Amino acid sequence: MERGGFAYITTTKRSTALYVGSTANLQTRIYQHKNKVYPNSYTARYNIDKLVYYECFTFIEEAISRERQIKSWRREKKVALIDKFNPEWKDLYDEIEDW
Repeated sequence: MERGGFAYITTTKRSTALYVGSTANLQTRIYQHKNKVYPNSYTARYNIDKLVYYECFTFIEEAISRERQIKSWRREKKVALIDKFNPEWKDLYDEIEDW
């Protein structure tokens, strides 16, 4: 059975920190970030819960590979990727919430 996935980037309200992740269920994962389901996590401690970028993949392994690739980039390259996809850096959670 195929299991798709997503690579994504979240940030703080002021866009001071970036977090790159991958998941099989983007809506649930961003909900977890926003509601600090894991209170001791990096994203919860630094209020990193604004979804600014995501990519969809047919297989979760592809999403994990893309996450690793993006994580290895310098901040400037990550910012350029977000700027191209979401120039206003708006929170995309509302877009995906009802998928």
